[in-house]
Amino acid sequence: MKAIKYLCLLLLALPALVGCIREEEFSNTPQGNFEALWKIIDEQYCFLDYKQIDWDAVHDKYQPLITADMSNDGLFEVLGNMLAELKDGHVNLYSASNTARYWDWYLDYPRNFSEEVVEKYLGRDYRIGAGLKYTILEDNIGYIYYESFSDGVGEGNLDEMLSYLSICNGLIFDVRNNGGGALTNSSRIAARFTNEKVLTGYIMHKTGTGHSDFSEPEPIYLEPSNSIRWQKKVVVLTNRHSYSATNDFVNAMHCLPNVTLMGDKTGGGSGLPFSSELPNGWAVRFSASPHLDANKEHIEFGIDPDVKVDMIKEEQDQGIDTIIEEARKLLNANS
Repeated sequence: MKAIKYLCLLLLALPALVGCIREEEFSNTPQGNFEALWKIIDEQYCFLDYKQIDWDAVHDKYQPLITADMSNDGLFEVLGNMLAELKDGHVNLYSASNTARYWDWYLDYPRNFSEEVVEKYLGRDYRIGAGLKYTILEDNIGYIYYESFSDGVGEGNLDEMLSYLSICNGLIFDVRNNGGGALTNSSRIAARFTNEKVLTGYIMHKTGTGHSDFSEPEPIYLEPSNSIRWQKKVVVLTNRHSYSATNDFVNAMHCLPNVTLMGDKTGGGSGLPFSSELPNGWAVRFSASPHLDANKEHIEFGIDPDVKVDMIKEEQDQGIDTIIEEARKLLNANS
């Protein structure tokens, strides 16, 4: 048995950045896998102190549940429940048969979104550019729905979309129920809404195994696009299912003077995820590098809207999206 194994950490949001760290090897037993997972989180997860999680107490809570003859399903359940203590949608455990996940960051909140109602606003003749769906509403307000930052968006797609919508008096950019994806898409789109270089936040990296061992915050800037940029008012629609790269996009847009956030608080997910492996081959993903806002405040638990609006069920039943309608009122008043 090798005394040392290398566990490669993959930064999922930025695929080009890959690094490796050395970890002592634990035995491929229920106890060994439990201890390996606990130590990975103890030394590498980035929010233990911020969330005030007593990880030693979590160890003592779940270790007695580990037995030498327990099944893989039983072990997976215990390890998944332990990870759920982190309350982090970026934390997952992957086996060949299952994925442990934490979804309460949005399941415990009002949905504030209806795909069926959004389709009525888009109509039948809306345009599609990569993952962007857009149209012009009857009051000359542009409407864009972006379902996932995993859907690649090119500069040409953005040029065509903004040219088409340029006649509009204002713009609604809807990222409700967008669970995230690639940060490159987030910055590429946000760059179309600023004329100046803007400080949007900071990032820190782990420098040691201690819970608070981080580098000094490194500034993150949004550079304006060299192509077509939107100059009028924008309302960004959010709900609790706006997560990860969407949280990053909302944070950047919030720094821009012509942008108003409307809807519900985002779901958060500001820790850039890395991955590692247990002795039995199960993969674990976890937040490793915290992203802060421009005031160096954590946004792991979400970003509050400038204007809080919830969907009204009676209106939704009539095909009316309360949040879209409030955004239209705001934009029409400003125009």
